[in-house]
Amino acid sequence: MKLMTTVQTVERLRQIFGERVQINEPLARHTTARVGGSAELFLSVTSAEQLMTAAEIAYNAGVPYFVLGGGSNILVADAGISGLVIMNRARKVSFRHSGAGVVCTVESGMNLSSLARQCISRGLGGLEWAGGIPGTIGGAVVGNAGAHGSDIDGQFLAATVWEPGFGVRVYNREDMKYGYRDSVLKRDAALGKARRVILSAELRLKPEPVDVLTARAEGFNAYRKERQPGGASTGSMFKNPENFYAGYLIDTAGLKGFRVGGASISEKHANFFINEGEATAEDIRSLIAEAWNSVREQFGIEMSLEVELVGDWSFE
Repeated sequence: MKLMTTVQTVERLRQIFGERVQINEPLARHTTARVGGSAELFLSVTSAEQLMTAAEIAYNAGVPYFVLGGGSNILVADAGISGLVIMNRARKVSFRHSGAGVVCTVESGMNLSSLARQCISRGLGGLEWAGGIPGTIGGAVVGNAGAHGSDIDGQFLAATVWEPGFGVRVYNREDMKYGYRDSVLKRDAALGKARRVILSAELRLKPEPVDVLTARAEGFNAYRKERQPGGASTGSMFKNPENFYAGYLIDTAGLKGFRVGGASISEKHANFFINEGEATAEDIRSLIAEAWNSVREQFGIEMSLEVELVGDWSFE
């Protein structure tokens, strides 16, 4: 990014957002793995309109942009992220009755777990599986987040999306082309295309007794606590290959407890890579390479990352 472009972009953003625009903001404090370098430019927004405005300014200036939600399911490079990182705190939510169900319209910065609890308290079922998931609705919609046999695709009706260079468009389920932990938006990001930005989503929910929903959610949470480790991690590192569990493959390859620098593969669940306190992003990436190569060599299975590597990585 050219210096003049950076200066002009900062000036334009500060005309609108004031001192919320930060320079060289450390990203480790904003991610669940607690690793990664700094954002060249950093801005926190609190509405879908602000989110779109910030992305448009960056795109029109030729400045790379990245929307950061809950900071899970990503691994930020030690060199940080060039351009603008937009911290999405747009959390407006509303409910309306539609036929036998209820439609929840929610801005993309809302925490998924918080939304699940809010729906349960209203006697609205469909998101009980999401309790304890640290990501946002935007990230969940892009990655088709899921757990316990359910996922966003099961409740998804539509999303309002800003398309770089084209403006706002509504996507339905068919437009999203959902797959296992995948969507057309996630595939585009992997190809290096300018990112489309989720502004809000509509989810269909079903009225059920609060005590039934609460019991279901508590069962899921108990299962999660029993099976998954605490500590700083990105969440599940690899997608489960067809007919296998990634954690089982990594465990069977003999890698539980394997360490590189300040990072280790969890003894509790081998698909979780833990920052023990002083890990670098490169330490974790080295664990990823070790796990991928070991599983490929021992079982002939090539695992795919669920986590996205973002920022200025060097793969020499």
